[in-house]
Amino acid sequence: MFVPAKAGVLLAVLFAALLCARPTPSEAASLCETCEIQVGVGSTYHFWGTTGGVVVPVLVNWNDARYEVGFFRMTTAQVLQDGDTRYNRLMAQPYWGVSLSRRWTLYRSGPLRLFFGFGFAGKTRSDQLSSTRWDFASQLGLRFQLPDKRVTAELVMRHWSNAGIRLPNHGQDFATFTFNFNPGVFATD
Repeated sequence: MFVPAKAGVLLAVLFAALLCARPTPSEAASLCETCEIQVGVGSTYHFWGTTGGVVVPVLVNWNDARYEVGFFRMTTAQVLQDGDTRYNRLMAQPYWGVSLSRRWTLYRSGPLRLFFGFGFAGKTRSDQLSSTRWDFASQLGLRFQLPDKRVTAELVMRHWSNAGIRLPNHGQDFATFTFNFNPGVFATD
Protein backbone atom coordinates (compact mmCIF):
# COMPACT_ATOMS: atom_id res chain seq x y z
CA MET A 1 0.00 0.00 0.00
CA PHE A 2 1.60 3.27 -1.17
CA VAL A 3 0.92 6.53 0.65
CA PRO A 4 2.56 9.64 -0.82
CA ALA A 5 5.17 11.35 1.35
CA LYS A 6 3.04 14.46 1.88
CA ALA A 7 0.09 12.40 3.12
CA GLY A 8 2.39 10.40 5.41
CA VAL A 9 3.80 13.58 6.94
CA LEU A 10 0.30 15.00 7.39
CA LEU A 11 -0.89 11.81 9.11
CA ALA A 12 2.15 11.85 11.42
CA VAL A 13 1.50 15.49 12.39
CA LEU A 14 -2.19 14.79 13.05
CA PHE A 15 -1.32 11.73 15.14
CA ALA A 16 1.21 13.74 17.19
CA ALA A 17 -1.36 16.50 17.72
CA LEU A 18 -3.90 13.96 18.93
CA LEU A 19 -1.40 12.50 21.39
CA CYS A 20 -0.45 15.94 22.73
CA ALA A 21 -4.06 17.07 23.02
CA ARG A 22 -5.30 13.83 24.58
CA PRO A 23 -8.23 14.65 26.89
CA THR A 24 -8.74 13.22 30.36
CA PRO A 25 -11.14 10.24 30.56
CA SER A 26 -14.04 12.46 31.72
CA GLU A 27 -13.39 14.96 28.90
CA ALA A 28 -13.17 12.14 26.37
CA ALA A 29 -16.51 10.73 27.50
CA SER A 30 -18.29 14.07 27.04
CA LEU A 31 -16.37 14.82 23.82
CA CYS A 32 -17.86 11.89 21.97
CA GLU A 33 -21.02 10.88 23.80
CA THR A 34 -22.92 10.72 20.53
CA CYS A 35 -20.18 9.32 18.27
CA GLU A 36 -20.95 6.42 15.96
CA ILE A 37 -18.44 4.48 13.94
CA GLN A 38 -19.88 2.91 10.82
CA VAL A 39 -18.23 0.52 8.36
CA GLY A 40 -19.51 -0.81 5.09
CA VAL A 41 -18.98 -1.23 1.40
CA GLY A 42 -19.74 0.74 -1.72
CA SER A 43 -19.40 0.99 -5.47
CA THR A 44 -18.44 3.69 -7.96
CA TYR A 45 -20.56 4.73 -10.93
CA HIS A 46 -21.07 7.67 -13.21
CA PHE A 47 -24.19 8.97 -14.89
CA TRP A 48 -23.08 7.78 -18.33
CA GLY A 49 -22.07 4.28 -17.25
CA THR A 50 -20.65 1.94 -14.67
CA THR A 51 -17.05 2.29 -13.51
CA GLY A 52 -16.94 -0.84 -11.35
CA GLY A 53 -14.80 0.46 -8.49
CA VAL A 54 -15.15 -1.00 -4.99
CA VAL A 55 -15.23 1.41 -2.04
CA VAL A 56 -14.53 0.61 1.62
CA PRO A 57 -15.87 3.40 3.89
CA VAL A 58 -15.25 3.98 7.60
CA LEU A 59 -17.37 6.82 8.97
CA VAL A 60 -17.50 8.68 12.26
CA ASN A 61 -20.59 10.77 12.83
CA TRP A 62 -21.83 12.64 15.88
CA ASN A 63 -24.52 14.99 17.18
CA ASP A 64 -27.41 12.85 15.94
CA ALA A 65 -25.48 12.22 12.67
CA ARG A 66 -25.43 15.93 11.84
CA TYR A 67 -21.67 15.83 11.27
CA GLU A 68 -19.60 13.20 9.51
CA VAL A 69 -15.93 12.45 8.93
CA GLY A 70 -15.45 9.72 6.37
CA PHE A 71 -12.39 7.72 5.40
CA PHE A 72 -12.68 5.97 2.04
CA ARG A 73 -10.49 3.50 0.20
CA MET A 74 -11.18 3.21 -3.50
CA THR A 75 -9.79 -0.32 -3.67
CA THR A 76 -9.93 -1.04 -7.39
CA ALA A 77 -9.36 0.88 -10.60
CA GLN A 78 -12.40 2.63 -12.03
CA VAL A 79 -12.93 1.81 -15.68
CA LEU A 80 -15.72 3.36 -17.74
CA GLN A 81 -17.35 0.62 -19.78
CA ASP A 82 -18.79 2.10 -22.94
CA GLY A 83 -21.52 -0.10 -24.41
CA ASP A 84 -21.39 1.64 -27.81
CA THR A 85 -17.74 0.75 -28.46
CA ARG A 86 -15.45 -2.09 -27.53
CA TYR A 87 -13.08 0.26 -25.71
CA ASN A 88 -12.92 0.89 -21.99
CA ARG A 89 -11.45 4.02 -20.42
CA LEU A 90 -9.43 4.12 -17.19
CA MET A 91 -10.94 6.90 -15.08
CA ALA A 92 -9.09 6.46 -11.75
CA GLN A 93 -6.53 4.25 -10.05
CA PRO A 94 -7.10 3.12 -6.43
CA TYR A 95 -6.66 5.92 -3.87
CA TRP A 96 -7.47 7.04 -0.33
CA GLY A 97 -10.00 9.77 0.38
CA VAL A 98 -11.34 11.66 3.38
CA SER A 99 -14.36 13.93 3.74
CA LEU A 100 -15.87 16.23 6.36
CA SER A 101 -19.57 17.05 5.97
CA ARG A 102 -22.47 18.78 7.69
CA ARG A 103 -25.82 17.01 7.25
CA TRP A 104 -29.39 18.33 7.28
CA THR A 105 -32.52 16.25 7.73
CA LEU A 106 -34.97 16.65 4.84
CA TYR A 107 -37.59 14.20 6.10
CA ARG A 108 -38.02 12.09 9.23
CA SER A 109 -40.62 9.46 10.04
CA GLY A 110 -39.99 7.16 12.99
CA PRO A 111 -36.70 5.30 12.52
CA LEU A 112 -36.33 6.54 8.91
CA ARG A 113 -34.51 9.74 7.95
CA LEU A 114 -33.74 11.29 4.55
CA PHE A 115 -30.80 13.70 4.67
CA PHE A 116 -28.57 15.91 2.56
CA GLY A 117 -24.94 16.66 3.39
CA PHE A 118 -22.33 19.07 2.12
CA GLY A 119 -18.67 19.59 2.94
CA PHE A 120 -15.16 19.03 1.67
CA ALA A 121 -13.16 16.02 0.48
CA GLY A 122 -9.51 15.29 -0.11
CA LYS A 123 -7.84 12.43 -1.93
CA THR A 124 -4.32 11.14 -2.41
CA ARG A 125 -4.26 11.50 -6.21
CA SER A 126 -5.92 13.43 -9.00
CA ASP A 127 -7.35 11.59 -12.01
CA GLN A 128 -9.73 11.85 -14.98
CA LEU A 129 -12.67 12.30 -12.62
CA SER A 130 -11.22 15.37 -10.89
CA SER A 131 -7.98 17.13 -11.68
CA THR A 132 -7.70 18.45 -8.12
CA ARG A 133 -7.06 16.63 -4.86
CA TRP A 134 -9.40 18.87 -2.85
CA ASP A 135 -13.08 18.78 -3.76
CA PHE A 136 -16.52 19.70 -2.53
CA ALA A 137 -18.44 16.73 -1.13
CA SER A 138 -22.19 16.32 -1.37
CA GLN A 139 -24.38 13.43 -0.29
CA LEU A 140 -28.00 12.33 -0.30
CA GLY A 141 -28.83 9.48 2.00
CA LEU A 142 -31.32 7.36 3.84
CA ARG A 143 -30.64 6.50 7.50
CA PHE A 144 -32.66 3.91 9.40
CA GLN A 145 -32.63 1.95 12.64
CA LEU A 146 -33.84 -1.56 13.19
CA PRO A 147 -36.65 -1.89 15.77
CA ASP A 148 -34.35 -2.96 18.61
CA LYS A 149 -32.27 0.23 18.01
CA ARG A 150 -29.02 -1.75 18.15
CA VAL A 151 -28.29 -1.46 14.43
CA THR A 152 -28.18 1.79 12.47
CA ALA A 153 -27.62 1.70 8.72
CA GLU A 154 -27.19 4.27 5.96
CA LEU A 155 -27.48 4.09 2.20
CA VAL A 156 -25.82 7.19 0.72
CA MET A 157 -25.19 8.49 -2.81
CA ARG A 158 -22.03 10.65 -2.77
CA HIS A 159 -20.47 13.08 -5.25
CA TRP A 160 -17.05 14.74 -4.97
CA SER A 161 -16.31 17.52 -7.44
CA ASN A 162 -14.07 20.58 -7.74
CA ALA A 163 -17.01 22.60 -9.14
CA GLY A 164 -15.23 23.24 -12.43
CA ILE A 165 -12.30 25.09 -10.85
CA ARG A 166 -9.95 23.04 -13.02
CA LEU A 167 -10.69 20.56 -15.79
CA PRO A 168 -11.27 17.67 -16.16
CA ASN A 169 -14.07 17.70 -13.64
CA HIS A 170 -16.43 14.78 -14.18
CA GLY A 171 -16.64 14.21 -10.42
CA GLN A 172 -16.33 11.08 -8.32
CA ASP A 173 -19.69 9.36 -7.87
CA PHE A 174 -20.15 6.46 -5.48
CA ALA A 175 -22.77 4.86 -3.28
CA THR A 176 -22.06 3.46 0.17
CA PHE A 177 -23.95 1.17 2.51
CA THR A 178 -22.70 1.42 6.10
CA PHE A 179 -23.90 0.08 9.41
CA ASN A 180 -23.19 0.37 13.09
CA PHE A 181 -23.95 -2.35 15.63
CA ASN A 182 -24.82 -0.80 18.98
CA PRO A 183 -24.91 2.99 18.48
CA GLY A 184 -23.72 4.81 21.56
CA VAL A 185 -20.92 2.34 22.31
CA PHE A 186 -18.78 5.34 23.30
CA ALA A 187 -21.47 6.96 25.44
CA THR A 188 -21.14 7.03 29.19
CA ASP A 189 -23.77 5.82 31.62
